Amino acid sequence: MSVKTKLSLFITLLVSIVLTLNIAFYYITTRSELLLAIQRQSQAFASQIGATLEVSQQAKNEIELEVGSRLRASAVAARELLPPAIDRITNDDLVRVSAQVGVDHITLWVREDEDIVVRRSSEPAELGMSAKTWDYWFTAFHQLFDLEPVTVKEGQTLAHYWSGPYNFATSDPGVINKWGYYYDGSTDYMINPYVNADTLLQFEHLSGTEAVLQTIVSDNPAVVEIAGLDPEFFGKDPILKLKKGQLVHNLDVRGVLFGSYGAGDEAADIEALRQAVSSGEMTTVRTERADVDLVRYIIPMSGAFGEYAIGIAFDRAMLQKPLFDQLLLHTAISAVLVLVTLVVSYVLAGLLLRPIHEVLRGVGAIASGNFGTTIGAAARRDELGLLAGRINAMSDSLGSYLRRVNESAEELRSTKEYLQSFIDHTSDAIHVSDLSDKVLSANRAFETIYGWRPEQIVGQRLTNIPEELQAEYASLIARMQRGEAVNDYETVRLTRSGEPIDVSLTISPIRDSAGQMIAVASISRNITARKQTEEMIRRSEKLSVIGQLAAGVAHEIRNPLTTLRGFVQLHQTKGTLSKAYLDIMLDELDRINFIISEFLVLAKPQVTAVSDVDVRETLRALVVLLDSEAGLSGVNIETDYNTDQPYVRGEANQLKQVFLNVMKNAIEAMPGGGRLTIALGAEGADRIAVRFADTGVGMSEETLRRIGEPFFTTKEEGTGLGLMVSQQIVANHKGDLRIDSAPGAGTTVEILLPCIGQAAPSLPGEA
Repeated sequence: MSVKTKLSLFITLLVSIVLTLNIAFYYITTRSELLLAIQRQSQAFASQIGATLEVSQQAKNEIELEVGSRLRASAVAARELLPPAIDRITNDDLVRVSAQVGVDHITLWVREDEDIVVRRSSEPAELGMSAKTWDYWFTAFHQLFDLEPVTVKEGQTLAHYWSGPYNFATSDPGVINKWGYYYDGSTDYMINPYVNADTLLQFEHLSGTEAVLQTIVSDNPAVVEIAGLDPEFFGKDPILKLKKGQLVHNLDVRGVLFGSYGAGDEAADIEALRQAVSSGEMTTVRTERADVDLVRYIIPMSGAFGEYAIGIAFDRAMLQKPLFDQLLLHTAISAVLVLVTLVVSYVLAGLLLRPIHEVLRGVGAIASGNFGTTIGAAARRDELGLLAGRINAMSDSLGSYLRRVNESAEELRSTKEYLQSFIDHTSDAIHVSDLSDKVLSANRAFETIYGWRPEQIVGQRLTNIPEELQAEYASLIARMQRGEAVNDYETVRLTRSGEPIDVSLTISPIRDSAGQMIAVASISRNITARKQTEEMIRRSEKLSVIGQLAAGVAHEIRNPLTTLRGFVQLHQTKGTLSKAYLDIMLDELDRINFIISEFLVLAKPQVTAVSDVDVRETLRALVVLLDSEAGLSGVNIETDYNTDQPYVRGEANQLKQVFLNVMKNAIEAMPGGGRLTIALGAEGADRIAVRFADTGVGMSEETLRRIGEPFFTTKEEGTGLGLMVSQQIVANHKGDLRIDSAPGAGTTVEILLPCIGQAAPSLPGEA
């Protein structure tokens, strides 16, 4: 049996027994005792209704506040999904975003002149509506647009947000909605998500005050009607509005707050209500008519609705009938029943009211912020136990949610402070732009490098990209949008004064929770000084190399010149020279010519015929060319061409010269025979590798360190310029030449070249 039934039976039994015993013993005072009993019953009803109303209204307020808070979260989520300018938003966009954030509809309001109107909505009937006649709603809208806290007492106020009480929809008077309004200044419109309020109304009729009143009236035939009366609006004409051709009541301005009112004398009830509220005491109004004889008790209350009163109307005829019936039936046992009633009423009242007080204490603790408070009445197997269990679950959920919110807020605050400190104190210029290249923010270093203060460029397009580099910047953005990394890209930018500077750029996308790119973050590092230093180092290295080459050339040419000078002096002395001496002189002149030719190739290699070179075919031709020479030296040549992309961009003869030099060196390094392995394969996605591995005598670490020095060679007839020329040719083809060797373990030469399909290298002499 439910608590409501138990309490109703208890009150009915107590009043009936007390009235019956009083009638039996004190018939003369029956009427006055009857009135006292009715007053006690009315006060008990009022206490019951007030207690239930507080719990019900508090639960309903919690639901309404939760709905309002969720509407605010939905509005914030919608703001992240929508562009800041209303001109870029369509009604179809709002239909999609409404489904994403979990609301029925979203409407966008804008302030125009002295009015606030709807310009976009997922509900077509909302379009063009004006709030100018909406009383305190209009006031709240203006305060939101002015970024001021909403001071309207009705509704729910949060940061940049206000939610009005649920009411009939202007666009559809047959529907009652709950609205939320959010505006934080980041958009040129106010976001208005809303949902249907049927849940709140169903709660009111199924579990709220109306359900309690229906139970009391149904269990007490003498009770005609019970109503909650608002002293401010009771007796005044109801506020009606014509919406879409339908006449509807304003739900937040009502004379009858709950229950029903219809019977009786309204003028007398208005006066009695005024007296009850002013005196704080219960007042009585009796109305006699031909069809009914009523007595109405008006009890002043305060609580969920502020200052109000509960009016309980009784049918006097129904009250007197049990009186006379009980007088005839229980005259003999009236004395015993009084004692039994007193004892039973005391015990039952304590038993029945104890869980209610416990629930009220628990709800009060939770309302004070003590989340996690548990109510022991949850163990009961009735509605109070169910209510206590729900309140305990709500308390646990609120406590857990509050802890998560506090932890998240602290984590976000710490992260924000860390990131802000990093951005403000880094020496690199950082700025964030939207997808239309307008600057959203910039750090302090941006002013140091470029000369613009952050407040001068926020909301503006940057003009620091030279005209001839606009296409380059567009290609960088395109690469970033394709998911490629743009890191340490060296280019040129302009300062505010128009001065060009060398910078290193890192460009990264900023994406929302859905993975959509919403902004671009750029990090600039001024490398002008570094570039100048590198240029000085390159010039110094060039001068050093030139000096080494000049010294080497002078040294190498001096030896044959000395020989030639000696033979010329001998010729001056003897007057003639033998053919053997002339042959030696010609050999020395040829050597001088060879050294000068090698030097010219090294100093300025010219690419005269750039084309797509098939490295595999080039190697095959060289193997055929050197196969006889290798066979005479006892060298076996093995090949492994494992690639589907053997093409490079370059000068075929020069690449052939490089491969030929390496292969000859390998054959000469195996005078007693051996094996030369030539392998061709892919090195990553953009390069091919040509590897020459021999089983010759190898080289020491000291020899490896000196490889590439001018005129350093381990051959008796060598000049040391061949490998330098090869290195220069590979470098001109944007490649790398690597040598790995050890004494007695052979030598491996690896040549890495960019393959076709990537950006073709820019070669000297290529148009």
